[in-house]
Amino acid sequence: MFKSNEPILNKVLLPYQRKWVADDARFKIGMWSRQTGKSFSTACEAVRDCLLRPGQLWVVLSAGERQALEWMQKAKMWSEAFQLVVDAYEETLHSSDAMKSKAEIRFNNGSRIVAIPANPDTARGYSANLILDEFAIHERPWDIWAAIYPSITNPINGEKKLRIVSTPKGLGNKFADLWGKNENYSKHKLTILDAVEQGLKVNVEELRAGVDDSDIWLQEYMCEFIDSSGVLLPYDMIAACESAICVAETDAPKFVGMDIGRSHDLSVISVLAKHGDKLVLVQKEELHKMPFNEQLEVLSGILSAKGVQKCCIDATGLGMMFAEEAKRRHGGRIEAVNFSHKAKGEMYSAMRKRFEERTIQIPNNDRNLREDLHAIQKLVSVGGNISYSAPRSADGHSDRGASLALAIKAAETKGYYFTPFVLKRNTNYFRRSR
Repeated sequence: MFKSNEPILNKVLLPYQRKWVADDARFKIGMWSRQTGKSFSTACEAVRDCLLRPGQLWVVLSAGERQALEWMQKAKMWSEAFQLVVDAYEETLHSSDAMKSKAEIRFNNGSRIVAIPANPDTARGYSANLILDEFAIHERPWDIWAAIYPSITNPINGEKKLRIVSTPKGLGNKFADLWGKNENYSKHKLTILDAVEQGLKVNVEELRAGVDDSDIWLQEYMCEFIDSSGVLLPYDMIAACESAICVAETDAPKFVGMDIGRSHDLSVISVLAKHGDKLVLVQKEELHKMPFNEQLEVLSGILSAKGVQKCCIDATGLGMMFAEEAKRRHGGRIEAVNFSHKAKGEMYSAMRKRFEERTIQIPNNDRNLREDLHAIQKLVSVGGNISYSAPRSADGHSDRGASLALAIKAAETKGYYFTPFVLKRNTNYFRRSR
């Protein structure tokens, strides 16, 4: 049966991906560069195994809800490619708790694939073949490891397989520990240069210039372990600041942040209202592939609302000219922010502090915002340099999180801006009487 599908693998997969799928070792770990097809390859292996061995159960734990659903889309695609009949596909999403979400494919031969966000509580209870997707950025990898490892070691349920794949994220996590110390795993390392050499269509120099950060380049694309890395805002920290009601008092001062995107990323505008020491997200506009002149009109409409004091705009790259034009129109209320290391450090540190102290409030039904915030990573190099990064998803690059950070920056600028009064001479008063 597999041989009949062999041409599909040879046609679709690159050599390093075929090598991964063909490796049938019980314990397998892959340290791959970003954007080289980790989920694509692990989904292929899981679906292929379900095809060859009816009655199998595969469980994939991803770093977050969004990643779990995106992985499952790849599994659905491979199911169609292998012509494996799907009895049912089901998503169970919880707007108030991302950790309770899951997606499941049930095949007509009795096999199943389940995708869930990584959490020690949700990971327990399964006896299954396991995939730990982007394991280095799971929030509590040591606890997750303790919860899931027993599920593949129960001899009553037969021998189960374990697949671990990730881009490295510093040394202080279970992924780095397994990669460096455990020799019982079949190991696959792949840098972006290795992938290009084997057929991946990527302009390496253009990519490196776009990253513009040596530490991020070494970690994300050359698979080097830097000193430490971690999630900036864990799910529980975000959840503590979520509310079903986010409204502004009539006279509350408002502050705006705008992250600029165009062809690949979103442009996002966030509006925060200040209530005492607390900032409340009262409006968010997502502009999908909208021409800049139309984006500017949307922003102008928001800035014309009562109480808007200040707006910080992403002036990096494409945003530079946009910010200049916004400033020409709206004057001192506009601050152009170039995303330098220093600026990003200040912005994201201030945002983290807000969530830690619970002095920010966001809607509890905005799943995309929650996932964007959770995706932001703080990287600390061996030399002590701090960087921030976020993986690119199907709808952006944590643009909602950046927009919120810009709005917080606007709100924390000392002093408010007040529109000046324009005095006009009363010509009737100065007219001579006849």
